[in-house]
Amino acid sequence: MKAVAFNGSPRKEGNTETLLRRVLGEIEAAGIEAELIHIAGEPLRGCTACMQCRKRMDKRCAIDTDKMNDYLAKAFEADIVVLGSPTYFADVSAEMKALIDRLGFVSMANGRLLQNKIGAAVVAVRRGGGVHVFDSMNHLFHISGMFIVGSTYWNLGYGLGKREVEDDEEGMNNMTDLGKRIAWLAAKIVGEE
Repeated sequence: MKAVAFNGSPRKEGNTETLLRRVLGEIEAAGIEAELIHIAGEPLRGCTACMQCRKRMDKRCAIDTDKMNDYLAKAFEADIVVLGSPTYFADVSAEMKALIDRLGFVSMANGRLLQNKIGAAVVAVRRGGGVHVFDSMNHLFHISGMFIVGSTYWNLGYGLGKREVEDDEEGMNNMTDLGKRIAWLAAKIVGEE
């Protein structure tokens, strides 16, 4: 099994990355290969609705001027997809939105490539707006027919300064629990196949 996590925050070693690393640590502890990919800081274009992915059906986006096709390949290869975003004006970062739109569109255009994969969303938030960010990422999972994993509370961690989220004991515990639940579900799915 493979897990891939996409970090939509431009801050290296920031709150979003801290939360994602906690989740991935539990997944790796269960013997699942995991990779963290930083998508922010790279120029990523949003979907242009050109419909070429429907015409070509090659599991790729027609826009080839950024790294998105590399990210799409990683997501399609993985069994588990974790999305992480900071809260920007009560929504995901621009890079995460580009990933959601293009990943979802190419997946559907090629026979629902995300279907039956495990998905989880992780949000770093200073104070408010995080639930909407959580919903935005979960919408991709819902429409794609993925299995969404929850935790003991919303998958949010609170903090503003770099790695300040580590002081949010409840948030960090939720990330530990989330990673364990993802690993548990993954083991159940493999056992059923």
